[in-house]
Amino acid sequence: MPKRSGRTTTSTDSEPADIVELAASSKRDLVVDLARVFCVFAVVMMHSLMVGLYRDGDSIGQINPLQTQDWFALATWVGQIMPLFFVVGGFAGAVSWRSAMRRGTTPAEFLRSRLVRLLRPALPLLVFLTVVLWVLVICGVDRALVDIVAAGVGMPLWFLAAFISCQAFLPLVHRWHVSRPTATIAALVALSVTVDAARILSGIQEIGLLNLVFVWLAVQQLGFLYADGWFARRPRWQLVAGAASSYALLAVLTYTLHIYPVDMLTNLNPATVPLILLGVAQVCILHLLYPLLRIAMTLKPVLIATFFVGSRAMTIYLWHLPIIVALSGALFLSGWVDSVPGSGVWWATRPLFVLAVWLILAALSLVVVRWERPTEAAPRESRDPGAMRIRIAALLAFVAFAAEIQWGLSLLLLTLTAAAVAVALRLVTSGREVTVNPQPS
Repeated sequence: MPKRSGRTTTSTDSEPADIVELAASSKRDLVVDLARVFCVFAVVMMHSLMVGLYRDGDSIGQINPLQTQDWFALATWVGQIMPLFFVVGGFAGAVSWRSAMRRGTTPAEFLRSRLVRLLRPALPLLVFLTVVLWVLVICGVDRALVDIVAAGVGMPLWFLAAFISCQAFLPLVHRWHVSRPTATIAALVALSVTVDAARILSGIQEIGLLNLVFVWLAVQQLGFLYADGWFARRPRWQLVAGAASSYALLAVLTYTLHIYPVDMLTNLNPATVPLILLGVAQVCILHLLYPLLRIAMTLKPVLIATFFVGSRAMTIYLWHLPIIVALSGALFLSGWVDSVPGSGVWWATRPLFVLAVWLILAALSLVVVRWERPTEAAPRESRDPGAMRIRIAALLAFVAFAAEIQWGLSLLLLTLTAAAVAVALRLVTSGREVTVNPQPS
């Protein structure tokens, strides 16, 4: 099995003269690049199939055509790829933090840089949605309908709350991981189980919000093990056994004991223990496929697509659902696509619909990707906001995005979230920062 490197993934915005030669000489783990881009493609594909509009008398109704299919719940055992996203994020985070420690970077400064990379691309979207939806209200659109639209386009924002918490705790749990890796992941899994048990036994669903932290920190630990080369050192039979055992236990918890829903999307918010099992299975499968994926990353079309999407992955993730909703509404109101969601005609139009979504995303990314690029900061003495401000900014952003999980993104909450993110970003960017082209790190 090829050696996995401990370098972070990155991409460029323009195609190099010989991208295959560049990839071959790269010391980065290109399979991590490919896995992250696969996750983005899977998310866009799934959401493209989950928005269906139909006429309900004089009003417009919305349905999720996928959930009407008998096979959908079990299909989420494959289609729910967010655990893999956090495994890849854990790998990149571990490598970045180890590099930062060698440079003498403090945990607060590390968190500051991660917050900037997360919040800068999110703020333009939040401002855009806030302005557009308030304009609709002013123009006389029913406020309840606007709130439904806000809740729909805001669904992916939970990810930012979970990822911010992972970045905030990363230096701490990484230190624990270095000294006691088995005990660390065992403790996080135990905390996740405890939270699930308390939620189920008490019936208080709000308790489950604690697993927005514990579950995803546990999955992030799998990424740390990946960065250590732990999975690369496992023989193939152990990887097969790991994936099979995870799915077997998942079947027991869902089909046999009925403790959790079979649908892994239902297990997403609040996050539950089955997502940890999915993470184990997915990282084992990733390493089983590693030789084939490494070969795939020697093909020029795959490399170009991976580098293009990877260089704007957050932009695509944040903007894809608003584009899907807007395109669905425009086609429906125009009368061009007026079929019943889930019908044969509706499914037949999906390939063209998905293609249109990606074309719009590609065009839009050329404009808004500048907010996703790294920044070149002013001299340290003029820009260091201090550890306390950084922690306050992280908490403010986390609470704003976590509120969407609890109450859904209404127009009012969207407005407050945009304001909170603007304040948080200002707290961590005291001093002038200039956008630069991303460079390998």
